[in-house]
Amino acid sequence: MVIHIVAPGETLSGIAGQYGVPLSQLILDNAPADPDRLAVGQALLIQFPAEFYTVRSCDTLASIALAHGLSVRALWRNNPALGGSSVLYPGQRLVLSYRQQKELRLSVCAYTYPSIDQQLLRSTVPFLTDTIPFTYGITPQGDLVYLNDLSVISMAQAGGSAPRMHLSTLTKDGNFSDELAHIVLTDRAVQNRLIARILTVLSARDYRSLDVDFEYISAQDAGAYADFIRRLAQRLNPLGYPVCVALAPKTAPDQKGQLYEGHDYAALGQAANEVFLMTYEWGYTYGPPMAVAPLPQVRRVVEYALSVIPAEKIWLGIPNYGYSWPVPFRQGEMKAQSISNQYAVSLAVGYGAQIRYSEQDQAPYFRYTDESGLTHEVWFEDVRSIRAKLMLVKEYGLRGAGYWNLMRPFAQNWQLLNALCEIRDPLFD
Repeated sequence: MVIHIVAPGETLSGIAGQYGVPLSQLILDNAPADPDRLAVGQALLIQFPAEFYTVRSCDTLASIALAHGLSVRALWRNNPALGGSSVLYPGQRLVLSYRQQKELRLSVCAYTYPSIDQQLLRSTVPFLTDTIPFTYGITPQGDLVYLNDLSVISMAQAGGSAPRMHLSTLTKDGNFSDELAHIVLTDRAVQNRLIARILTVLSARDYRSLDVDFEYISAQDAGAYADFIRRLAQRLNPLGYPVCVALAPKTAPDQKGQLYEGHDYAALGQAANEVFLMTYEWGYTYGPPMAVAPLPQVRRVVEYALSVIPAEKIWLGIPNYGYSWPVPFRQGEMKAQSISNQYAVSLAVGYGAQIRYSEQDQAPYFRYTDESGLTHEVWFEDVRSIRAKLMLVKEYGLRGAGYWNLMRPFAQNWQLLNALCEIRDPLFD
């Protein structure tokens, strides 16, 4: 595997010839908006197949996998053209392996809304240990606000990924409610009702675990939150359901701000089976232009978490998005537009912008001027920045990596994961 940075005058076909790989593979692995146009500074993933198999009329994906000591999920990951489908035709050429050696073993999870494009979900779940439909809400009485999650659960299971139930205090207006959290955390009758409802959904919908995400909890409820997670684990673990809790990106136990004060890392890390570090949103909608997940800041969060939580419990959060800010940016008067990582590259191509890379932040960025004369600054993720984050998982021996979220395609991310990582299978690991 090679990460190639596009130089002036280079073309995709020329790069394919330089490395001796098929142009069709470069297109599949990197999903350029226009294969005939590249941006200077754009990062491309180059993979080198080592072994192929030519499909015969009697073959199925399962029979090919069995004959070559692979899983069907591995065949899907090695062959993105399949799109998670098992449909084959005689003469089709499948990649059985690549020359790249795996560098780490990890679990991979990702969040998704039920409205996700079905083909996008189908093609992605083979890369996921856990798939997490977002989100079940809570009423003040302790009932659940149900989610239309059956299709996501079915597609996750068909792709060999374990569905994980997600519970949050997010309200229908899109905000996390500290008042609702306070009721749930302090009223034992409400808690009992809620836990009973959770158990019903876990069983009825064949979920494999529970993910809890209460944000903007008041400092006075920090202890009660840890107690609630502990109660959940005590009730769910004997039935085979692990409990994961999402944590705001803290770097110290006494960090100020309502986002942080209600999350006691030590107590929650002890109470839960797993924790998910929300290590993103330094660059955000209403703030100034900067990397969404600058690596030095991400590292500080991981190192603080490791001081009080075992590494094998920790998931590292990774953003599957970027932002475009108008500049000069005036905070309080302007906001950034959230964009996909692939769209960010297409913007650079369309406006002839050169993509630069911050070695300090380990993130790509560029500026462009639109038709109205307004300048924009874009920060996003590419194969280089994702690799840097995955290497943190390796360096610290973390449980795995989790993506917020699946709604936008990011082809080279998944192929990089497959190149670098042995992804745990929920059925056998």
